[in-house]
Amino acid sequence: MIKKKHRNESFESLFKRFKKNVEKKDTINEVRRREHYIKPSMKKYLARAMAVKKEQKRQEDMRLKRTPGG
Repeated sequence: MIKKKHRNESFESLFKRFKKNVEKKDTINEVRRREHYIKPSMKKYLARAMAVKKEQKRQEDMRLKRTPGG
C-alpha cells in the first residue's frame, strides 16, 4: 500500500491518512491472521467453539432480559 504525499502536506496528515486506510482495509488483522498457519481442522474447531460461545452469550442475555422485575 503506497501513499504519496500531497503538495504541502505535513507528515502528521500523511501518517493519519495512512493509518485510516490501514484500519479501513483491516490490514493489521489480516497480517495477524496470516502470521501462523492454522490447519483446516483447527479452523473448523475454532469456528465451532466460537459459535458455541456466542450462542451461550446470546442465551444468557435472553435469560437476563426475561427475569421478572428486572
